[in-house]
Amino acid sequence: MNPSDRRRAFKAAVLALALLLAGPATAVANGRDRGPFARALDRIVNARAGPPGLSVLIQRGGLTEFHRRGYANVRTRRRPEPTHHMRIASVAKAYSGAVTLSLVSDGRLSVDDTIGMRLPGVLPLADAVTLGQALQHTAGLPDYIRSPELIEVVMQDPARYLSPLELLGYVRDDPLEFPPGTRYSYSDTDNIVAGLMAEAVAGGSSYEQLLAREIYHPLGLSDTSLPRTVQMPRPYLHGYNVEPGRPPEDVSEVINPSGAWASGGIVSTPVDVARFFRAYVRGRFFDRATRRRQFRFRTGSSSPPGPGRNASGLGLFRYRTRCGTVYGHTGSFPGYRVFAASSANGRRSVVFSVNAQIVPEAGSARVSNMIRRAQLLAVCRALR
Repeated sequence: MNPSDRRRAFKAAVLALALLLAGPATAVANGRDRGPFARALDRIVNARAGPPGLSVLIQRGGLTEFHRRGYANVRTRRRPEPTHHMRIASVAKAYSGAVTLSLVSDGRLSVDDTIGMRLPGVLPLADAVTLGQALQHTAGLPDYIRSPELIEVVMQDPARYLSPLELLGYVRDDPLEFPPGTRYSYSDTDNIVAGLMAEAVAGGSSYEQLLAREIYHPLGLSDTSLPRTVQMPRPYLHGYNVEPGRPPEDVSEVINPSGAWASGGIVSTPVDVARFFRAYVRGRFFDRATRRRQFRFRTGSSSPPGPGRNASGLGLFRYRTRCGTVYGHTGSFPGYRVFAASSANGRRSVVFSVNAQIVPEAGSARVSNMIRRAQLLAVCRALR
């Protein structure tokens, strides 16, 4: 890629980021099933400005299906696999919820702890915001990823490492958008705050160490990490910027995920993501009282919206569909869009991934709606 093309790819990826930002033997289905679900997947990859590839991992108890279309790598024409690494974007907010609520269950944090109590001086205009409000996106915190100064920094050096405190620095002196607890407004700042509050009570452990101790090791998630560089673990699902009439541009290793950190920086695989959500949703990481608090939902959509009617809990969204209810999270990052969810008992799950950031805000409403409909059909398939 020549310098001007690389600059254009960087710009497209950064602008998209600014708009949003975050088992058993498998049967692989490559188009033999010609029902509505299969046709919905076909339409996505065949659409103008559709993603080069997609994968859907569905688990129903001991039965596992893996559906794929298109390519994980358009140059080598390698097909998506359930063990391919991918950026899970804002799906990582559920992992932040698992870490912080496990600390709540242990008595080291409370959902009523405030920023002023745990992070004095970090966001002086938001001292009264609680952990619970941050996890449910009712804090009123301005979204740091919309900061013009941050966008310029990333435009100049997309691979640059940004610390969590640097990220909050871009909104340190900005007023709250509304009184805490009075409204719902999705903000990536919320989970940066949650991650730092977890570190503040962890006795010197970093957020990365908390993820390993509380989540990765107990569940055996050997392919999940929170990287500080642009490099992806191999093998991986390549992420692309797609524009009508132009070949897909690989942006997999363009932007440093440290700019999303606890709000969307995790890299994982469909297999690991499914294992996490099946455990997380059924309450594996905390006691029943904490889970009851988590499951107090209010109207509020994940970003991008998930299937059915969306409602926000603590570090978790409820998706009510015509086929039943699942709980999970969505996310998007330059090159990736992911939806992951589980039934309440953890026995049925869906991980739906496309390797392009296709969202309505970026001018991709038609294909985005196709993806959301296919996600609904995947949920129906999991719950049937």
